[in-house]
Amino acid sequence: MEFTLGVRMEVRIGAGDVGRRVSVRSLTGEESPGARFTDTLGVLTHWSAERVVVTRRDGTAVTLATCDVVAAKVVPAAPARRGGAPAAGVAELTRVAARGWPALVSREQDGWLLRAAEGWTNRANSAVPASDDAAGDERLDLDAVRRWYAERGLPALLHVPTGGAAGGRELLAERLAGLGWSAEKPAVVRVAPLAPLADRAPDTRVTVGRVLTARWLRGYRNADRDPAAARRLLPSGPSVLFAYAPRTDGDEDRDGPAAVGRCVVDGRWAGFASIEVAPDRRRRGLARSVMAELARAALAEGASAAYLQVERDNEAAHTLYERLGFTVHHHYHYRRAPLG
Repeated sequence: MEFTLGVRMEVRIGAGDVGRRVSVRSLTGEESPGARFTDTLGVLTHWSAERVVVTRRDGTAVTLATCDVVAAKVVPAAPARRGGAPAAGVAELTRVAARGWPALVSREQDGWLLRAAEGWTNRANSAVPASDDAAGDERLDLDAVRRWYAERGLPALLHVPTGGAAGGRELLAERLAGLGWSAEKPAVVRVAPLAPLADRAPDTRVTVGRVLTARWLRGYRNADRDPAAARRLLPSGPSVLFAYAPRTDGDEDRDGPAAVGRCVVDGRWAGFASIEVAPDRRRRGLARSVMAELARAALAEGASAAYLQVERDNEAAHTLYERLGFTVHHHYHYRRAPLG
């Protein structure tokens, strides 16, 4: 609970605190018998006489009737970082991840980077913030963004990070919601020190190389949506590594390899993506082995920190990554422009 029982409750925030991290206690209403109050923690993104909006770390907005708010206060900007986790701002990781999953064409627009790649994956076909200056988002010309994507036959998508120590775009998310931009595909960015990932005996089932092969592509099912775009994008990036585990039995031409994975080394960062194990080869440690061999290769290139992006509802992946030492850095979701 954010408010200690027995202490007089006060509302200590107002419209001037929009953009700050707050804790708000409100009445639950008659539909929640047995609980008088509920606490909401996040960034204050709207305050008026009628309603209060708090955007949580994962980007979900909670709307409260102002008359139901019984206590509220500003709280520290972010919880303390877990020891050992790499330090980084949201903008730094967003830029690194954008380079690690590159677009075919891009353009700077009002502090954002517009990216397009023939529609293959939201990551490569969305605009990302290019700085930590969230206040500058007010200058973002949304009509210009929509025109740029429309010229390429694509919907306008914005990659909106939330819940970071710095660089979160909660206020932009509230602005977009009010303009009818819908939220979709929430995801989590996780980080970890790189060396512990490689601290295990080498697995001879897994090889790491630099060439994207047809056999590797057969192991990455998302490439089936647009094989030509996948072949163009996946080898691109600062320093790209591909891990591959063949089938030791069965028909690989029919069923594909046992496991694949991709890693992009960019300075101190090693970005993991496309970690995929064939359904009939799961629970054999292959995912960990693929990541360990990629981490070993990335360490040899001078990287020291790891990151990855995973959809919020992928519980199996979150469980694996937590066991491997990955902690939550921030969240993001996409905002799609309304039709018309």
